[in-house]
Amino acid sequence: MQPTGGDVEAFIAQVAPAKRRRDAETLVAVMRDVTGHEPVLWGTIIGFGTYHYRYESGREGDAGAAGFAPRKAATTIYLPDGVAAHQDALERLGPHTTGLVCVYIKDLEAVDLDVLRGVIADSYRSATAGVYTQRAREGGPAAS
Repeated sequence: MQPTGGDVEAFIAQVAPAKRRRDAETLVAVMRDVTGHEPVLWGTIIGFGTYHYRYESGREGDAGAAGFAPRKAATTIYLPDGVAAHQDALERLGPHTTGLVCVYIKDLEAVDLDVLRGVIADSYRSATAGVYTQRAREGGPAAS
């Protein structure tokens, strides 16, 4: 997936319900602060920075190093190094569910924002430390 160049503010203004829109505005500020990058639309994902990956299979490419998608059911936060790499911190986060690389949050006000900020920062550092060679299910740092 590549950045689409859409207007992030206009995209967020159309997010429903209002709670998801509020959470999107908060996450933009958090991720901008953590990554030092401005938000960019990758389809319906709001991304911050990029990282390069190269797997043993030869597949390689670039992807968003941090990002989220304000979905109707929950906000999806993407962790390129996989949720398993952040299991201890996620246990302290508050109400959420997870997938392989996703943390699903229904109400950002119900979670510990400092814990979430730390998880996003750690995942971003891990993904951008060099060429990322591990699939999310393997977790771990990028290769230098």
